Amino acid sequence: MSDGSTARKFAGSRLLRIPRVPSESVPQASLPSKVLGASNRLKERSALRNQRLFGCVAVLLVASCAQETGTPYATAIGLDEKLGAMVPLELSLRDEGGKTVPLEDLVAGPTMICFVYYRCPGICSPLLTDLSDLLAKTDQEPGRDFRVLTISIDSNETPETAAQKKKGYLGLVREKRPISDEAWRFLTADEATVARFTDAVGFRYKKVGGEYQHPGAGIMLARDGKVIRYLYGKNFVPFDLKMAVAEAGRGEPGFRVSRVLLLCFSYDPEGRKYAFNTLRVAGAAIVLLAGSFFLFLILKRRKSAES
Repeated sequence: MSDGSTARKFAGSRLLRIPRVPSESVPQASLPSKVLGASNRLKERSALRNQRLFGCVAVLLVASCAQETGTPYATAIGLDEKLGAMVPLELSLRDEGGKTVPLEDLVAGPTMICFVYYRCPGICSPLLTDLSDLLAKTDQEPGRDFRVLTISIDSNETPETAAQKKKGYLGLVREKRPISDEAWRFLTADEATVARFTDAVGFRYKKVGGEYQHPGAGIMLARDGKVIRYLYGKNFVPFDLKMAVAEAGRGEPGFRVSRVLLLCFSYDPEGRKYAFNTLRVAGAAIVLLAGSFFLFLILKRRKSAES
């Protein structure tokens, strides 16, 4: 065969096009093991990169939320629910007449503790007013079914001031129903006693200048001093009180929905009220979504590996 004819045949052969077969149509079993191994490694690396990426995003969001809630006010003021914890009943307080009274004698049954200070210009007055309204509305008998102890967190306040406050707020209740003096006590104590008591129940407050910044709540104790339930003020609900008294009677702490709600609300010391924490809720929602997507990637990876 001549060189010319060979060249023409070679040139013609270059015009032939071999169609490509899509990789999806090639059976996995027909591919070389090295190709399969490389492909699987690429998929694993890609999935791992995605997981690390979303893991980093989740960590950053959690850190952002922690930083937002880690302000001096948030760490110094608030409530740490200590359900089931025991308060030191050996503590002694001063009653309205200046007499020293053991806490053990005051907690003679289901007892609601309310920490305030009597010259408070902010949350204390609305809190105690709502508490007096609660005592007037409840179908239980204050003094028989339960009692209330209002305790000043300001060690400089006197029994005389406590007696004046007691007269005013018991007067509000007596406008609607009879109530005994023993049903609602107004007490004072020294600084060390207040610190031990508030620490035992997770009540965190801070003195700023001549005022105290603190949360507003009632804390239900059982006869033995066990922390049973937290009732967040203001706007106390009679049903919550009834449930708290029943649980205290049994000595069994109950789950409190407000514990979950506190994740959405934070105490504003400037406005002296609880405010909806948009950043905390938004951050938690994003972390939840990122975590869900992270879980989806893991499950998808496992499914791919099994197939």
